[in-house]
Amino acid sequence: MSNLKFPNKIVLATHNAGKVTEFQALFESMNVKIIGAAQVGLPEPEETEDTFEGNALLKARHACDITAMPCLADDSGLAVNALGGAPGIYSARWAGDNKDFGMAMRKVWDDIGDNADKSAAFVAVLALVMPDGREFVARGEVNGNLCYPTRGDDGFGYDPMFIPDGDTQTFAQMGAAGKANYSHRVKAFDGLKAMLNSI
Repeated sequence: MSNLKFPNKIVLATHNAGKVTEFQALFESMNVKIIGAAQVGLPEPEETEDTFEGNALLKARHACDITAMPCLADDSGLAVNALGGAPGIYSARWAGDNKDFGMAMRKVWDDIGDNADKSAAFVAVLALVMPDGREFVARGEVNGNLCYPTRGDDGFGYDPMFIPDGDTQTFAQMGAAGKANYSHRVKAFDGLKAMLNSI
């Protein structure tokens, strides 16, 4: 199919309600309906790859195999320079089974310790897998610095401790609209959109 653009319905392979809301906002102007994994009863596959790209593709392929619908997955995380890129692909796992990101943020800060380098990057990779076997992968990054104690409550994950370069507020302080000006997911989304529009 030439000139593919985006399908009008896409399954988002995540059980994270915050991500579903964020992606629905991204797709709003394109009249694309985002369906969360929980809505279609998708189980979460074990993330066995060692890169963001590998895990995003694994999740999107898994969802597409089950639903036979266009499926989008993201793998994203916080890469802290003082920690050699950790937690990286393990960002969600640092929060434990209870998804306690307060604990995860304390661990990040404690592990940095006295290191003066508080720089970090949010990385997002989006993988769109189509039922006909085509696959599209795009990556986005935003650089910034970490703060602690955390600030703001209008975000999720590590948002309350991440201040993007060029700003003084954390992602959790600026809210979804402000975050969209910097967001790693928005950058990856723009890359994905450009790929599809060039077909």
